[in-house]
Amino acid sequence: MSQRPLFSPHALAVACALACSSGAFAQSSAAAPSEEVVVTGSLTQQRVQDAPFAITVVDRDALRRAGPMVNLSEAMSQVPGVVVNNRGNYAQDLQISSRGFGARAAFGVRSMRLVADGIPASGPDGQGQVAHFDLAGAQRIEVLRGPFSVLYGNSSGGVIALVAAPVKTSEVEVGVDAASFGLRQVRGSVGLALGQGFDARLSASHMEVEGYRPHSAAQRDLGQARLGWQNDTDRVVVQVGAYDQPADDPLGLTRADFNSNPYQTAAQATQFNTRKAARQTQAGASWRHLFGADALGGLLRESQVALYSGDRSVTQWQAIPAATQANPRHGGGVVDFDRAYSGVDARLRWGFGPVELVTGLAQERQQDDRRGYENFTGTGASQVLGVTGKLRRDEQNTATSRDVYTQAEWTLNPDWVASAGVRSGKVSLRARDAYLSNGDDSGDLSFSYTNPVAGLRWQALKEGSRSLHLHASAARGFEAPTLGELAYKPDASAGFNTALKPQVSRQLELGLKYREPAFAVDAAVFDTRVSDELATLSNSGGRSTFQNVGATQRRGLELAGRWEPARGWRTQAALTWLDATYRDAFKACAGTPCTTPTVDVPAGNRIAGTQARSAWAELAWRDSAWGEFALEARGVGRVAVNDSNSDFAAGYGLAALRWSQQWSLGQAQRLELTARIDNLADRVYAGSVIVGDGNGRYFEAGAPRTVWVGVRWVHGL
Repeated sequence: MSQRPLFSPHALAVACALACSSGAFAQSSAAAPSEEVVVTGSLTQQRVQDAPFAITVVDRDALRRAGPMVNLSEAMSQVPGVVVNNRGNYAQDLQISSRGFGARAAFGVRSMRLVADGIPASGPDGQGQVAHFDLAGAQRIEVLRGPFSVLYGNSSGGVIALVAAPVKTSEVEVGVDAASFGLRQVRGSVGLALGQGFDARLSASHMEVEGYRPHSAAQRDLGQARLGWQNDTDRVVVQVGAYDQPADDPLGLTRADFNSNPYQTAAQATQFNTRKAARQTQAGASWRHLFGADALGGLLRESQVALYSGDRSVTQWQAIPAATQANPRHGGGVVDFDRAYSGVDARLRWGFGPVELVTGLAQERQQDDRRGYENFTGTGASQVLGVTGKLRRDEQNTATSRDVYTQAEWTLNPDWVASAGVRSGKVSLRARDAYLSNGDDSGDLSFSYTNPVAGLRWQALKEGSRSLHLHASAARGFEAPTLGELAYKPDASAGFNTALKPQVSRQLELGLKYREPAFAVDAAVFDTRVSDELATLSNSGGRSTFQNVGATQRRGLELAGRWEPARGWRTQAALTWLDATYRDAFKACAGTPCTTPTVDVPAGNRIAGTQARSAWAELAWRDSAWGEFALEARGVGRVAVNDSNSDFAAGYGLAALRWSQQWSLGQAQRLELTARIDNLADRVYAGSVIVGDGNGRYFEAGAPRTVWVGVRWVHGL
């Protein structure tokens, strides 16, 4: 489940206006897709091969080929180092991790910085959500891994930034999708080049799906509106968006149930009618100004300010037995919260000869009115389950962050560029308990941090269209406990768990990027050491507590390549090897209820939720008359379901086949048809796991063989 967007100075690519995120500054302008321009992680727009860090671009065409553009997981298999699993459950968000960061999240997204068209989709307490991402309106997705992610502030193990497509010409677009298991979607957008520097875009979509498991139906409505204006020195963008998604929750399955029938629904799901309703509205604005040559002696180049505000509400009915809620300290089986969130970011870009410098500050805030209710009414024969009953929790939670940052790039000579930056901030977390019959769980806690990063890029080869770049970088990262992790003390006394410490990472990365017209390869090796890793300590009476369990290590290799061996032919591949392990032993819980952990987790155990190996490959052939045919393959290694490694979801291999074609209909009209079959062999596999589930319902089945057809019609105005 997830949360409020937060603002970051690297990626405010609000409809191709500018890009910002919480650590560095970037400007965005039109560029040819083949140049693979990125703005995330850098001071100014640059090509992927010039960036001194591991970053991957998934462009608009790749998003459209991958599926109906409902879930980010459709296209992320081609990105090394990042895992985006579709749970097949719209009541829970996608499972996202980068180099092992975020893998421990049982639900929702954490440890990742998420940015949707310039508005952050992860909050100052480190949790986020991506269900409102408008993939159909994206120009590209930028995925940053490794040391330079720390410039995005607290809880930034990686960055996923959606950059909206610019309005270049006035046109209307309509799309219709149909797929297996009752998926239906209709999409529409209008882009208008209004003249005198103004442009606008309106878009909306409606999706319905029945799901391949009983009790997994969902609906989703998205709406976006954006207005832009620019002249020679200024660019202003204003945007608003809305999202509404009710969804049933089929829950995870135990090992026995999964082996018996992986596509069944847990009995508790229908017994309690488990489900979630989520709504969100938000608005944002940004203003970029280019200064003239005489501004402060020519030193001041550019200013940028961006702000946003929004509201999000979530109500979730869970499968918690009424007897369990008899504990007076239990918060109930219905989670209900209303969130107000806002943020502002301002920065200046300077030029000192060969040195480019950005300085800035950012503030983010979320306020949750959080309530809990019993998920039943009545007793005995008259008891009704799966409804909203008596109040059991009532509190106001607040998280704020205030940061200052700077980043510099120094062109030492045409072949060498040095980069460095630092982000320093404070995360403040507060709870005010208004339900006092079970004790006062109010609390206040703040964490301060300083994240430095340094990198060096060397252009080792430049001969015509051939180039080779090598880079090295190092950083220190920071991840504070979330509001949920701080909420309760292990000894059941009132107040925050003040003994809990933030985890700190030290990251190293070496990489290379080779380019020639028909061939490209990106490679990176990394080593990340984390101290005071966070993990679950106890789970009893509806309250989970957390502990610091010592050191962990994440090391690995990422490899991605593209080759065009002959006219019309293209092949791509991505490979990841990740060794993510605990370096210190500790104890964990065997299940629920658990007041004291008793299960040994020895040093060397794999961090739950991480995949040691994954690979993706594609072979495509395009012909003007026949369209494009492609065969895709994906392989994933086994995944530990808990820290004790008592069970694993088995590894699997999948194949997919797709075809697409475009036709010009004259009068500025074109029609595009795309079809694909996923899981060709109809393999049975666990597509994701619910990490550390106290009830042992770890396994979520991946989709069986799925057929999708999408039609897109574009008419120029």
